[in-house]
Amino acid sequence: MGFIEVQQQFMDYIRDPSLPMPEGIEPRRMKVYRDLFFNNISGFVASAFPVLKSLYHDDKWQALVQQFFATHDCKTPIFVEIAGEFLAFLQHEYQLTEDDPVFMLQLAHYEWLELCAAVAPDIAPSQQLIGDDVQQHDLCLAPSAKVAQYAFDVQHISVDYQPIEPTEQANFFCVYRDVHDEVAFLQLTPLSAQVLAYIEQTSQVQRVNIDIIVEWLAEHYPQMSAESLLSGCIPLLQQLAQKGIIVTATTA
Repeated sequence: MGFIEVQQQFMDYIRDPSLPMPEGIEPRRMKVYRDLFFNNISGFVASAFPVLKSLYHDDKWQALVQQFFATHDCKTPIFVEIAGEFLAFLQHEYQLTEDDPVFMLQLAHYEWLELCAAVAPDIAPSQQLIGDDVQQHDLCLAPSAKVAQYAFDVQHISVDYQPIEPTEQANFFCVYRDVHDEVAFLQLTPLSAQVLAYIEQTSQVQRVNIDIIVEWLAEHYPQMSAESLLSGCIPLLQQLAQKGIIVTATTA
């Protein structure tokens, strides 16, 4: 067997120890290699999804991570990106079983957003907004702010609370890093979620300020006057700015 074939057999066994062990390598040493790689990946996944992990018996969780390790074509050694790869595996490759909670994918996505918020770049001090600044500057979401919608109240899920049905109303959230550098979440109304999603999407292609937001709202809520929309929009944006969720789109 040539070197390339031996190398491939070595890598295949590292990923899946049910396969034949490479010839010429001591089993004890092979186990050391195998444990080193798998335990690193397992540790990364457990750190990124602590709540999800807590809902499984150890053997079931290890089997899930082993399936990810063996079958998913993970292309990165970076901790945060491995978490994203695990989420992609759950969303697109994994078939849920009766052992999995019905909210598995939504909880995993929520925990991944928390990780993304934790490692997002800091904003420049000149991007911070206070008071009437929201009426004077172009706006965008802070790098740590992520808007999401879930059918389950994922923020409450724990070993002691595992819903089996979605909530009556959709749950809207913004996960972000607050002024104390702590990951936090803000439960949103459908309207405030719409506003944040609009700012997030539109600011990537054009400038967004309060006048543009009010114009957009007027198109969707023609029964409301521009004055009413403006008077409701200002305190909402001020609250979001105070929490560090929205910032000015330009730096000084």
